[in-house]
Amino acid sequence: MKIFLGQGFSIFIILLILATLLLYAIWGWPNEEAWWSLLEMKYAQIPFGAWVIIVLAFISFSFSSNTLQKVRDQEKKIEKSLRPLLDAETFVPNKKKYTYSKRMHVTANQLEQLILTQRKTLQRITNEKAEAQDKIIQERIVQERQRLARELHDSVSQQLFAASMLLSTMVEIEEAQNGKAPKTLMQTEKIVQQAQLEMRALLLHLRPAALHDKTLKEGLEELLVELQEKVFFTIRYRLEEVSLSKGAEDHLFRIAQETLSNTLRHSKATEVDLLFVERDGLAIFRVQDNGVGFEMGEGKNGSYGIQSVRERAVEIGAICKVVSVPSQGTIVEVKLPIEKEHVQPLSVEKQSLSVVQKAITEEEATEPPK
Repeated sequence: MKIFLGQGFSIFIILLILATLLLYAIWGWPNEEAWWSLLEMKYAQIPFGAWVIIVLAFISFSFSSNTLQKVRDQEKKIEKSLRPLLDAETFVPNKKKYTYSKRMHVTANQLEQLILTQRKTLQRITNEKAEAQDKIIQERIVQERQRLARELHDSVSQQLFAASMLLSTMVEIEEAQNGKAPKTLMQTEKIVQQAQLEMRALLLHLRPAALHDKTLKEGLEELLVELQEKVFFTIRYRLEEVSLSKGAEDHLFRIAQETLSNTLRHSKATEVDLLFVERDGLAIFRVQDNGVGFEMGEGKNGSYGIQSVRERAVEIGAICKVVSVPSQGTIVEVKLPIEKEHVQPLSVEKQSLSVVQKAITEEEATEPPK
């Protein structure tokens, strides 16, 4: 309202000045004969001079009202064209031509593009921030796992080892003096040895799953050499350099950790054979032990450890096979098709499919009778 009154009054003053100048040009300097007639001449009992002022005021405020109405119409059109920018889900760049000026239309389009660009930039920054936070969390988790592994290895693991050595010495002394050690002492020794295996399996789980700058062959060698020094059974392995993606190597390394951990905790094996080779376009990873085994239908096939191995194999497009026979041992085998970079994409897909089908056929043929 203030804008309307202010603009109308300003136009009125301008028109009044123009009217005065026009009369001055016609009648000259104000005098009683000419100028006084504006008050003497009347129309509808109102002096002619008053009618001039009323008409000028009407014109002024009508012009002001019309101008404000046009401005409001333009504002509504601009608001209508820019409002979809507030809706992040359904916004589509507006291509409709409105009746406002070309310059305003260009400015509106530039504003739309600016907002779209800033929105994409903010989304990218948000995603990068979330990824950075996830990376920091993962790094902290790895550091905490390493710290726990060091503390367990330096404290509990060493104490269990000392207790095992003392119990072994006591058993040897009893056997030398009495020809046979007490049953409770033998049971205690077995419990401590099993606790050592459980602790080593836990430490194996706490190791970082990533290989960092090492190949899968180097990581497995380091893991097995370290494990050979701490377990009571024999570990034999055959490892070859196989060209795989970083993600596939990390998953296979974690599968190796899971499988060896299960072997330590449950198999009661005396021999473990580990194989990692490349044959017929397949990366083959296999762990075989001569432990107690289990019935495939008794529920252990779906236990956490085996289920985790199967899920990791599926994530990298590999085939996982678990074969176990009670009192004879368990075999865990993972076969991963190797993609050749120099082969065309279509032929790679066909080759991988044929390799997988061949692997499935071989597995069905070698699966023991139930």
